[in-house]
Amino acid sequence: MTEPVIGSLRVDGATLHYEVRGQGPLLLLIPGGAGGAAAFDGIVDALAADHTVAAYDPRGIGSSALDDAEAEQHVSAHADDALRLLDRLSPGEPARVFGASSGAITALHLLTAHPDRVERVVAHEPPVVEVLPDAPEHRAFLARVQDTLRTRGLLPAMAVFAAGLKGGGDTTASQAGPESESQAGSKGEPEAVPELPPQAAARAERTRADLPYFLGRIVPVFMAYAPDVPRVEALSDRLVLAAGQESCGELPHRTAAFLAERLGVDLRHFPGGHTGSTTHPAEFGELLRKTLRA
Repeated sequence: MTEPVIGSLRVDGATLHYEVRGQGPLLLLIPGGAGGAAAFDGIVDALAADHTVAAYDPRGIGSSALDDAEAEQHVSAHADDALRLLDRLSPGEPARVFGASSGAITALHLLTAHPDRVERVVAHEPPVVEVLPDAPEHRAFLARVQDTLRTRGLLPAMAVFAAGLKGGGDTTASQAGPESESQAGSKGEPEAVPELPPQAAARAERTRADLPYFLGRIVPVFMAYAPDVPRVEALSDRLVLAAGQESCGELPHRTAAFLAERLGVDLRHFPGGHTGSTTHPAEFGELLRKTLRA
């Protein structure tokens, strides 16, 4: 990988860590989950061939420390963080933005709140479950995740959460039992975990350390977010809704597909599933470059 230029930015309530590579118009990458900027390590070099690519750790994730670790989180504050980065790195010029998962929700809010600062947004599987006709079922699913986190801990709660996402929000699919939480293999024994290179191992450890904050503080707020659909529709000429080729039927894919249908726009399918930029970086990065140029 090309060595990035590292920067930090003071925002209200946090200090953001960001990394910049390449030259050209600004492309801001907004990660989802607990992976931070490192989630884009596989695609940044390809994108930096014709963009100034900035990736960052959202507040509370990775190296972007909160002033108050217990502070309540808001989608609007995360979108304002993205705006502050645009103001620093692309002052006066609209930028291109790619957001994945919860980062795609941040990108949607950025588009509707500050359209003058955004030239194009590619939102990959934003889990905006409030747009779905069965939204009450998903609220119950998310409440069950939080209850499991409080009463049984992180790993059981992650199992319930992962099963519900995979099952498209099916409430029966998200009733993960002990067998799904044990990560058991076909013979009931724990699956062997391959040894990772030192850098990847350190990245994985940082991600694990951020999971309690992500599941307990980000998930309930972001997945309760209801986008201003008429406002998004008015700006849909700047928006590309994307989903994974391999995640059809899963909850984040359902939300992206439903929102695209409601807006009357095409759903762009990217390689892989919900985390396609990590599992299929070469193909994903190339398609993202083409989509941004279109």
